Order: sequence, then structure tokens, then C-alpha cells
Amino acid sequence: MQINTQTITTDFHNTRVRVLPEYDVFIHTSDGTRIPAHTSILASVSPVFENILEQPRKQRSSERIIKINGVPSTAVTAFISFLYSSRCTEDEMDKYGIHLLALSHVYNVPQLKQKCIKGLVQRLTVENVVDVLQLARLCDAPDLRLRCMKLLANHFNAVQKSEGWKFLTKHDPWLELDILHFMDESETRREKLRRHREEQGLYAELSEAMECLEHICTEGCTDVGPYHVEVDRERKPCSKFSTCQGLQLLIRHFATCKRRVKGGCWRCKRMWQLFRLHSYVCQQIDDSCNVPLCRQFQLKMEQEKRKDDPKWKLLARKVASAKVMFSLSLPKRKRDEEMRVTIDNRGIRCFGYNKYCNNVQDNRCISC
Repeated sequence: MQINTQTITTDFHNTRVRVLPEYDVFIHTSDGTRIPAHTSILASVSPVFENILEQPRKQRSSERIIKINGVPSTAVTAFISFLYSSRCTEDEMDKYGIHLLALSHVYNVPQLKQKCIKGLVQRLTVENVVDVLQLARLCDAPDLRLRCMKLLANHFNAVQKSEGWKFLTKHDPWLELDILHFMDESETRREKLRRHREEQGLYAELSEAMECLEHICTEGCTDVGPYHVEVDRERKPCSKFSTCQGLQLLIRHFATCKRRVKGGCWRCKRMWQLFRLHSYVCQQIDDSCNVPLCRQFQLKMEQEKRKDDPKWKLLARKVASAKVMFSLSLPKRKRDEEMRVTIDNRGIRCFGYNKYCNNVQDNRCISC
């Protein structure tokens, strides 16, 4: 099949054809199409073409010929056209994107390669993702490969039904194994991220509990406050902290519980842990802190070297870090419950009794 040389030339060069010399090289495609070009243009754009053109000819009179096989002649025409104009239409990308990526990689044309990668990313589908992934691996396109892997992981059930996947399982088991390994790692990363978010949510709640404890013991609130502050029982509920009312109930229980002395009350143990955690994060010196047992815990830490101290110190650092991150992410200190991470921790969640406690009757926590 022969294509009209003048027609192809006009498509390549547009107005630039008037200043270029005569063609001195021809591109031969698989179906016999001859595409005329200029050695100076090809050599200036592609180092691979430059190396080919520098090789001596067998006969001086013979014309220069470069064979490009394995791709449609129209794709080769679009490739040569890009070398002249540095432009690739959307229609050409739709039809020949995969072929142009292969040609740009083989002939080392980075500008076209980047355009093809961007174009193919936008055109990824369940049907073509396996083919594009195989090409991305062969053409050293890590960004395109990663996008293909993500689409495969997110729509694996649909991809399994495609012809590309069926061909892959029969002829490329190593790539199949690579895909399954990537999916396993992705699931592991998602699970790790989920646990990290839950932990950060818990540390944020503990940080708020520490602030709320200082608020209650320094300013006083609706039901609990220091001796020198008269609590305002008309102000309900507390507008500063969502956990305030539940923590006040826990403090009142701690003050009157008779089982606490024998160590049999888990609610008192939780309150004791909160007092101890506060002593680790408290920045006030001497006896200026109004939170009960704060100074006693600090003195005991100085006198004794307990095995569990490193764990408490680590917890205190994470709580302090969560406080900083929380203040940066929410500069206006919005206490919207929708922004909080739900953690199934009865001891901590019981502070927000009106939402999390399972023992609520008539708006009061009967267990706290």
C-alpha cells in the first residue's frame, strides 16, 4: 500500500514545508507505506534516529530507509508528525496512544512520552488497564504503572472479567503475582492507616480529657469545681468540652465510691489513670496545679523508678503531640462530634455519656 507523499508532507509541516529542503530519508512501515522525512529533523529530536542515520550506507546512490514495524502505519504517521510539530491531537491520542508511547520509548522522545503517559492515565478503563500496565512496565513508565495498579486494586473484580486479565493469567504469571502482591501491600497500608487514625483519635480524646480536667479543677463547671469557686448549676450543659459532663460524673463517683479503697471499681481505676496521665503532661511547677494528686504523682515519680514509667511517658508525649496537631487542624477549636474518630473504648467513651455510654437512662449515666 502506498500513501500520497505530498499529502503526508502537508500534514507534517504545514507552513514550514516551504523552508525545508528535499526529503532525504523514508520511513517504511509494516504494510509498505513510505513516509518521507528529513534526516536533520529526525536526528535533532531523537538520539536513536541520530545513531541510525550516522551509520554508513552500503551505496551512496541508495536512498536512506528506516523501518518501523509492529505498529500501524497511521500511528507511525502520527509519530513522525509529532517530531516535526511537537503536537499530538486528542483524536490521535485516542486511537494511537499505546503505540505512540511504545514509539516514544524506543526512539527516546521524552516530550512525546510524557504526553502519552498523561493521555493514557486519563483514558484508563477496566478493559484496557492490563494492556496499559504491561506496556508501562516495558516502557519504564512508573507513574503510569502506579495508576494502573491502583485502578486494578480498586476494581479487581471487574478487571478479572476482561480479556486482558484472562490473557495475562495464561501468559504472564509474574506480572499477575506482582499485581496480587501490590494489592496485598495496599490493603496492609490501608489497615495501618486506619489504625493510625484510630490511635490519633484516641490520643486527641485523651488530650481533650486533660484540658477538661484542668477546666473543671480550675474554673469549675456545672456540677464539680474547686472549693473556692462556686459552680453555676444553671449553666447546662458545658459548652467548652463535649466530654465535660461525663467527666464530672466520673469525678463525683470517684469522690464517693466505697469500693475504690479495695481496688474493685473499674471506674475509679479509670479516673486514677486520668489523674496519673495528667501528672505526666502537666507543665506547671511547684503546687500551682489545681488538679488533685498531680503533685503527689510527680513526687512519687521522682522517688521511684517504676517499670511502667516509660509507657506512661510515651503516652504523655503522644497525647501532647495530638493536642498540638488538633490545635493546628482546628484553629477555632470546633468541637463537632462528626469530626471525631469513633473508638470502641468503654473507659474513655463513657465521658461522652450522652452519645457513647450504653448505660444511659433519663440523660444520666447510671454506670458512671
